[in-house]
Amino acid sequence: MPARIIKENIYAVGAVDWDRTLFDALIPLPHGTSYNAYLVKGAEKIALLDTVEPAKLKVLQENLAQLNIKSIDYVISHHAEQDHSGSIPAILQQFPAARLIANKKGQDMLLPLLKLPPERIQLIEDRQTLPLGGKTLQFIFAPWVHWPETMFSYLMENKILFSCDLFGSHLASSELFASGNENTILEMKRYYAEIMMPFASRISKHLEILTAFDIQMIAPSHGPIHDEPARVFSAYRDWISSEVKNEVVLLYISMHGSTENIANYLADCLIQKNIKVKPFNLISASLGEIALALVDAATIIIASPAVLMGPHPNVVYATYLINALKPKTKYAGILGSFGWGNKVVDQISNLLQDLGVEFLPPLLIKGHPREQDYSEIQRFANLIDDKHQSLFNQMAITH
Repeated sequence: MPARIIKENIYAVGAVDWDRTLFDALIPLPHGTSYNAYLVKGAEKIALLDTVEPAKLKVLQENLAQLNIKSIDYVISHHAEQDHSGSIPAILQQFPAARLIANKKGQDMLLPLLKLPPERIQLIEDRQTLPLGGKTLQFIFAPWVHWPETMFSYLMENKILFSCDLFGSHLASSELFASGNENTILEMKRYYAEIMMPFASRISKHLEILTAFDIQMIAPSHGPIHDEPARVFSAYRDWISSEVKNEVVLLYISMHGSTENIANYLADCLIQKNIKVKPFNLISASLGEIALALVDAATIIIASPAVLMGPHPNVVYATYLINALKPKTKYAGILGSFGWGNKVVDQISNLLQDLGVEFLPPLLIKGHPREQDYSEIQRFANLIDDKHQSLFNQMAITH
């Protein structure tokens, strides 16, 4: 992707990765991604904001050459993760006069990660400004979005927030601005679910800090630039709020059909009660789709057969990740089937201990469900409906 102008003397010089399908050997990328870097040319100084994944270094260098950049005064490191910082050593070598701008925590991470010469680093403090000549960058520390050293830059004259990973989306696109892409909010929500959701309380505080700034554009480190920032802030406030929707995420896996029958019958019962059900078969379900569904769900149900008395390994993997993602879900339930013995409930409950949810009474059925078992599943669905109704009545009173 060639260099593109955002505003006068402000350019997007990063790289689009159309073909990448997995991030951090964990996160699926159904629509690729981008590694956004930005160039700000002041009357006196030039700053490069972040770099790119090392595999895309050539794209960054070609974009700088396209703009006839012969020297760079500052390289800003908002975040030490290698998709942003990985090309810093090559850029510092190419531009020997450049100083690397980082906060103290960033320096402590960048030095061992990239083996940088410490004398090239210039430390800055929270809210410190960096004049470039007619353009001024102000740094806003934003720890735990999503690493401890993360920070933002605010271009004061143009009212642009360079937000690093916050408000990003793993979305490869030829469109520079989000207003031209209908998928941006959905992909931003997916990105939030997979990466930012564990830090919702921290993000809430950072959003409050950002209200003091006049932000007319948000330039994140992944995905299109947001030229409608109010829409972005509104979406994030919804996602990080404590409010949930009348939805159930139903995760299941079945070896001989018993657990699948239980899960399907429960789904039917819930649908009849006008509860939105999002089922995921853990044989093939995408982590990204599960995370996306968890953002709004009031209840998580996990249905597993017993494997050597414990839950199925796929269930263990999924519940471990859910516990790490920390969705705002209010209730969790455990269903399943077993043959000769089980510790399914104890092990799944332990894996979800950080969620802070109310656990519903579990329902484990020996063998294939029989008529009386289907009655128990119906009662289980009734209990979920009662919990939801009570919750939403309380929410209505609060509002």
